[in-house]
Amino acid sequence: MNNPIAEKLTTNIDSIDVNVIRADFPVLDQKVNGKPLVYLDNAATTQKPRQVIDTINEYYRRYNSNIHRGVHSLSEKATAAYEAARETIRDFINAPATQEIIFVRGATEGINLVAQSYGMTNLKTGDEIIISEMEHHSNIVPWQLLCERTGAVLRVIPINDDGELKLEAYQSLLGPKTKLVSIVHISNALGTINPVKQIVDLAHEHDALVLVDGAQATAHTGIDVQALDCDFYVFSGHKMFGPTGIGVLYGKTDLLNAMPPYQSGGDMIKMVTLEKTLFNELPYKFEAGTPHIAGVIGMGAAINYIKSIGLDNIAAYEHDLLDYASAAVSDIKGLKLVGTAKKKTSILSFTLGNIHAHDIGTILDHEGVAVRAGHHCAMPVMERFGIPATARASFALYNTREEVDTLVKALKKCKEIFG
Repeated sequence: MNNPIAEKLTTNIDSIDVNVIRADFPVLDQKVNGKPLVYLDNAATTQKPRQVIDTINEYYRRYNSNIHRGVHSLSEKATAAYEAARETIRDFINAPATQEIIFVRGATEGINLVAQSYGMTNLKTGDEIIISEMEHHSNIVPWQLLCERTGAVLRVIPINDDGELKLEAYQSLLGPKTKLVSIVHISNALGTINPVKQIVDLAHEHDALVLVDGAQATAHTGIDVQALDCDFYVFSGHKMFGPTGIGVLYGKTDLLNAMPPYQSGGDMIKMVTLEKTLFNELPYKFEAGTPHIAGVIGMGAAINYIKSIGLDNIAAYEHDLLDYASAAVSDIKGLKLVGTAKKKTSILSFTLGNIHAHDIGTILDHEGVAVRAGHHCAMPVMERFGIPATARASFALYNTREEVDTLVKALKKCKEIFG
């Protein structure tokens, strides 16, 4: 019997020529410690294609200027490119309006903006915020600080042994005191893909708002904030082949309009006298000072690059690669995967016997293989599984099965060295 899902998956995989894609990434064409670089630290930051590098270079070489202020040609060109990138991002996540796209330094600042602007204005003693046990520190600490300052209470959704949310526990945590749920879309430490739409719908039944941390999601799966109906969504450019130091906060218009400015200074004002300030309209109310203009333009180029390949194609290719890698490492005696959710993507976190993750990372680096070793800014995850750290191989669209084979050989060498 024909399997249309399998046929679609095969078609998507075949539509990617990984050698052509790899040629777009100059950094991959080098040796590390005398070995060809195998870059498997994409969950920390992705490499940048020449299309993004060239776009940023063109800005600095040809029309570097401040935006929104000048009437000269360079300023007008820079402003047009900056705002065109905002529209590209709006379309990428299917936001209803460009005014809902707020530029920040990254997902971390986006979460802090909501915590400080919305949280400090609306939360009070006894109100409850729900997060999960698998969150990155960036989606834990801002809420802890907010609770200390407002008297709100932080509640935590537990995870099971596979690294999946316990949804029954989540439902039991929801109630009349719940004001906000802040949840990761894809876990950086486990690769788990959370059922975000279900989480949002359940929260809205209790009139609670939902913020989704999409830092790990935007390079691997399509995002439609209208379909999700989330109230806020944050992500970072550097995890989706764009520059560092730039990211996006999406928020619903009525919420953003009601929130006070997060920072103050130039461009977030309409009028200033020594007695009073009138704030600018969205999105500029939250974009104080000279922004990361090159970063915004570069992020727009990164999204155009992703769209040229197709997120469905990327997702299918990475799914195939993750399956191959999971099977390949399963033959290594003593290797234990941490995070085996039924729905996961792009990440293999593991321990290897009693060898410390930092030692694994060092040996692999000697073989030219770059992985992440440590707690991945997710200490509660490590505590949940009773381990100090994991080694983490994370994949992107430019990785190959041959690189997975190199990883496996390096891990076997690691075992030999440490006995």
